[in-house]
Amino acid sequence: MQLILLANLAWGFNFIAGKIGADIFQPLFFTSLRFLFLLILMLPWLKPAPGHMKPLLKVAFVLGVVHFGMIFIGLHVGGNIGSIAITTQLYVPFSAILASTLLREKITLLTKASIGLALGGVLIIGFDPVVFNHLDAVLWVAGAAFALATATILMRQCPNLGVFKLQAWIALVGMPSLLFLSLIFESGQLDIITNSRLVDFWSPLYSAVGASIVGHGIVYFLLGRYPVSTVTPLLLLAPVLATVFGVLIFGDTLGWKLIVGGLMTLMGVLLLASHPSAKVEVDEASSEELN
Repeated sequence: MQLILLANLAWGFNFIAGKIGADIFQPLFFTSLRFLFLLILMLPWLKPAPGHMKPLLKVAFVLGVVHFGMIFIGLHVGGNIGSIAITTQLYVPFSAILASTLLREKITLLTKASIGLALGGVLIIGFDPVVFNHLDAVLWVAGAAFALATATILMRQCPNLGVFKLQAWIALVGMPSLLFLSLIFESGQLDIITNSRLVDFWSPLYSAVGASIVGHGIVYFLLGRYPVSTVTPLLLLAPVLATVFGVLIFGDTLGWKLIVGGLMTLMGVLLLASHPSAKVEVDEASSEELN
């Protein structure tokens, strides 16, 4: 229980680190710095995956560049941590939809109802006055959730890689790609680096260590010992903690639409993740909240 709480705390606080870091460094540049730190730490695991390199590189690009880039853009432009954290959970219903569409997996009535509940919750969140003023943030994060769901499907082509090898390749692909995108769409990177204090780099370092290494390492350890349907519902504490952190640190306001919509979304995700008939598989790639 202590391990799952630590993983949730690591992932929940990562939304705070990501928001602060994206505001200081700009979102794409922040993400490239995050992956630079992660790549340095993961170098011992950066080894080829014979027979799986092509799908591995696809997963690394979708997760490293598309998913993470969109997540931190959403955090940068968003006005409420809770709405961002809860919207990330859409990867679970999106995964079920893609599995049904692309892999022809049977979709049950419970699955359909759970998907509808989760998507309906996000729609209600979008009409919260605070969130509505930053609706682009929700759209960015919903896109990131869809990218994560896509990567989950692609992961089936390269199973049993191990979480640290996957993290290493994501960092290798994501770091230069996001730096290139940052140079195109952002500006002043050199000035930001030269004018930043050493303490400012805590946010990309935390995001690499706390979220990817500690959070992922714990969940990978637990998934090796307990059923997925037991572990994954417990990870829903992360967006709740992120919401609490947002209120305590940034003074976020929780309107009734955000609360009701959030509960609907989390309930839909809980049903999908915990009920065997929902046919949702969550592996080490899809167990990642934003991390």
